[in-house]
Amino acid sequence: MMNQKPIPVNTPLLGEREKELLNECIDTGWISSEGPFIAKFESEMSKYVGRNYGIAVSNGSAALDVCIKALEIGVGDEVIMPAFTIISPAQSVVSAGATPVLVESDLSSWNMDVSAIESKITSKTKAVLVVHIYGFPVDMDPVVDLCKKYNLYLIEDAAEMHGQTYKGKKCGSFGTISTFSFYPNKHITTGEGGMIMCDDEKIAERCRKLRNLAFEPGRRFVHNEIGWNYRMTNLQAALGLAQLERIDQHIARKKEIGLRYHSHLSNIKGFEVQPTQLEYAENIFWIYGLLAETQELNEAMQKYLSSNQIGTRPFFWCMHEQPVFQNMGLFKNERYPNAEKLARNGFYVPSGLGITNDEIDTVCEVIVSFKLS
Repeated sequence: MMNQKPIPVNTPLLGEREKELLNECIDTGWISSEGPFIAKFESEMSKYVGRNYGIAVSNGSAALDVCIKALEIGVGDEVIMPAFTIISPAQSVVSAGATPVLVESDLSSWNMDVSAIESKITSKTKAVLVVHIYGFPVDMDPVVDLCKKYNLYLIEDAAEMHGQTYKGKKCGSFGTISTFSFYPNKHITTGEGGMIMCDDEKIAERCRKLRNLAFEPGRRFVHNEIGWNYRMTNLQAALGLAQLERIDQHIARKKEIGLRYHSHLSNIKGFEVQPTQLEYAENIFWIYGLLAETQELNEAMQKYLSSNQIGTRPFFWCMHEQPVFQNMGLFKNERYPNAEKLARNGFYVPSGLGITNDEIDTVCEVIVSFKLS
């Protein structure tokens, strides 16, 4: 079987409202980080998530950098985080001079195994950094309880979880400080972009300062510390506002996409998929992932889909197996079998908001036609 039309792994959904607000930026000349849409996007996004403050930044990784420094996490501190995630959280921790401490994965949710957190807490632990991954949130109640018990910061990376809820409460509303990404494969996109959220006014002000080269009040261009130019532009914020207006439709469509795939692929031989719901949350299907029985099967299926012009993306690679961290001497002799299984055997299929039902059906037909030689 040969699919003739390329189906990319992600197609964003953009429309007339995005054009209208972008044209307003161009017509008024407000295209930089000082335009009026930024404060409005921060306010509306915060209101949607249920936080007091939003601080828009240039991307989700920038948001994590700012969070770590705003909480004064640095040399000698430890931050507990998942072994299986994108590199950004660990990179921010390491760049600050702190040490990431890894936790195994839970194969039922593909998130960090929260039952493994407490045994990793030491006198050096300053924060727990949770990352909601792919479709389900982390089981937050035990994490919140641990952070209260040991007086730890809770950093919540909700990059993939726009609109997802845990027991009815929005992801991004749990952390001492939380982050979002607005990359094109997210439910809300600004092209690139991110946001920090918190309820503490002092932390919010600190984040605003750090994203803006740590400018001091008074004499401009005189600095007492190092910050970053991590500002969001008015153009990006305009896109974000237009997208936020349709967030409920976007989430509903994501669930439709996931359930359509599920109806075809949930029982496919040799592969596992996430369930449609867990005890504490419904699957929001940010992506539709497949977990093969073996690495060989995973690689063969991705190669077969590519030969049929269907895009795929492998799952994240484990932090303890990242060459850059191994070269730093981190995570020596550490093993996390569940995380390693996810990294080696998992991939996801086209599931962006712009995909059509016909394209989903084509992807499913090609997958079902696959035979391992």
